[in-house]
Amino acid sequence: MYIYLAIAEQLLFWFGLLIFLVSLAMYAGRTRDFKSLIYFWRPTMELTMREFNLNRIGLVMMVIAVVIRIANFLLN
Repeated sequence: MYIYLAIAEQLLFWFGLLIFLVSLAMYAGRTRDFKSLIYFWRPTMELTMREFNLNRIGLVMMVIAVVIRIANFLLN
């Protein structure tokens, strides 16, 4: 069973990262504002609803992957 958790963790993390990067690429393609991507700690990005949702889905998938990794570590 633990092998399935390890596979799910990897899939969630990499697909989450891909979705997150796609949302940033959509923003950069729409606005040509690459400076906001570099200075990500400043609240200058105005994402559309679709970009925002993709961004959050990607982040949540990566957080779930980290939780699975911790759970898998603690169960072994």
